[in-house]
Amino acid sequence: MSNSLTTSGGHPVADNQNSLSAGPRGPLLLQDSQLIEKLAHQNRERIPERVVHAKGWGAHGHFVVTHDISLFTQAKIFSEIGKKTKVLVRFSTVAGELGAADAERDVRGFAVKFYTEEGNWDLTGNNTPVFFIRDPLKFPDFIRTQKRHPKTNLRSPTAMWDFWSLSPESLHQLTILFSDRGIPTAPMYMNGYGSHTFSFWNERGERYWVKFHFKTEQGHRYYTNEEAKQVIGESRESYQEALFGAIDKGDYPRWKLFVQIMPDEEAETTPYNPFDVTKVWPHSDYPLIEVGELELNRNPENYFAEIEQAAFSPSNTVPGIGLSPDKMLQARSFAYPDAHRYRLGAHFESLPVNRPLSSVKHYHKDGPMRFFQNDTGDPDAFYEPNSVGGPVQDSSVSEPPLALSGDAARYDHREGNDDYSQAAQLFHLFTEDEKQRLFQNISEAMTGVPEEIVQRQLELFLRVDPEYSRGVAEALGITFSQS
Repeated sequence: MSNSLTTSGGHPVADNQNSLSAGPRGPLLLQDSQLIEKLAHQNRERIPERVVHAKGWGAHGHFVVTHDISLFTQAKIFSEIGKKTKVLVRFSTVAGELGAADAERDVRGFAVKFYTEEGNWDLTGNNTPVFFIRDPLKFPDFIRTQKRHPKTNLRSPTAMWDFWSLSPESLHQLTILFSDRGIPTAPMYMNGYGSHTFSFWNERGERYWVKFHFKTEQGHRYYTNEEAKQVIGESRESYQEALFGAIDKGDYPRWKLFVQIMPDEEAETTPYNPFDVTKVWPHSDYPLIEVGELELNRNPENYFAEIEQAAFSPSNTVPGIGLSPDKMLQARSFAYPDAHRYRLGAHFESLPVNRPLSSVKHYHKDGPMRFFQNDTGDPDAFYEPNSVGGPVQDSSVSEPPLALSGDAARYDHREGNDDYSQAAQLFHLFTEDEKQRLFQNISEAMTGVPEEIVQRQLELFLRVDPEYSRGVAEALGITFSQS
């Protein structure tokens, strides 16, 4: 079998070491198509990085059902104990760019693509059960505070704390981020959460609300700020090294999947909004129910093709699993696939890593990189409805109606919301040493932040617990001027 180098058109290359020129000292010739192809391709090798979750690490594996939850959902992925489904998992940091260090203090993304027999199901969450904001209108503003200042081109602690101090709903997430949990040592040592509330429905059309929890089987390991600085000084790729290395030597990371289940009618009676992503559901009210085990056991052969081009979206659901009235989740169901269309093109879901294992039949037409076959099976069936036997809707997979009430308006997302109690409950779980590290981590992150903003943030900490506010003030070496 020939091992000849070829052009992208399949032509053998006679010389890949020397450009075509008019003599040893003469100019290059435009007819050197191999030189032109190599340079032109290199100019186009990069695609836009993700605006958020740009730096990521991923692997392939499988999910196995260990417990029966068919009472709650008709999704075939959960149809029988022992059922195995292929998965792709991508971990990431939220704020950092592609070249950022892996061990920075940040929330970590935890995205899972299940290649089910009913199409791809994407669970796009984080390593925290809550988020900083509950209204998607604030998401672009929040992300701008995590990126670079338009004038200095530096990260701005002032912008971060200015936004947070004006957004009390961020307190719960902030307390997690600046606690010991803020810098996991590697992807396999952290939990993953769907974060949002999703919905299940069973074969009888009964709806349940659900939260997803992936619990690491490797145990939890975290860095302090000083330890992270040392790691970053030695390697900016510590997560990639740890994840790739573990799988490469057969030490496969595993997580157990649990769900919390809330009957549909109880969503109206909880003292908190169960669709608010800044809130958790108390385990005492909705205990964890074990579902299965996730294992990662195969590294990608090509990082760009399988991880950088991987496209996850909460809009990818399967019959029996749906969204909820969570406003952030609903906005993400638009924003994620729209980001993929921008980065990867209109046909991003036809790329091998994103393509479902199940049959795909649709009427999408043309556009750049239209490289797949006519999926309707008949070239005359390029519109719908048609009378030539093209794909048609299937009412058997209809989702039960969602009971919604109220008039369309811009409701104040903070009015009537308690943004302090759950942050306080978390704070009270910390030991004295953990509290001291929390205070110190926050004080270090506030370096250079104007006094007015610091005082405003201390006021929010006071509403969580006076000890919280006092501890941060002491770590900063300032006096809290309570308003």
